[in-house]
Amino acid sequence: VQLQASGGGLVQAGGSLRLSCAASGGTFSSYYMGWFRQAPGKEREFVAAINWSGGSTMYADSVKGRFTVSRDNAKNTVFLQMNSLKPEDTAVYYCAADLSLVGYSRRTAEHRYWGRGTQVTVSS
Repeated sequence: VQLQASGGGLVQAGGSLRLSCAASGGTFSSYYMGWFRQAPGKEREFVAAINWSGGSTMYADSVKGRFTVSRDNAKNTVFLQMNSLKPEDTAVYYCAADLSLVGYSRRTAEHRYWGRGTQVTVSS
């Protein structure tokens, strides 16, 4: 499966952005999906995950209550709605996927497929 993230940009603190990740080349509903981010000089970190149906989600503590992950299997797309953005949310955001009809993962090693990132910059 090929993944393409979009929707990043520059926003002021307290603002919102919605990231999208379009998938092609596979049966999208067979994959669990994850969002990760990497700030300059830091390791890539988990942000959110969603299972194949969208019925189960998981978030990093740092974004819980502010970010919402969802998916539209008919459109082969996963979304990350980001509200109340903070300067520390500034990073390149990546979507990732792996095959499973059971659960999801917060580990980068358990996502075999990655899209190119999209830059999110939050100004103070």
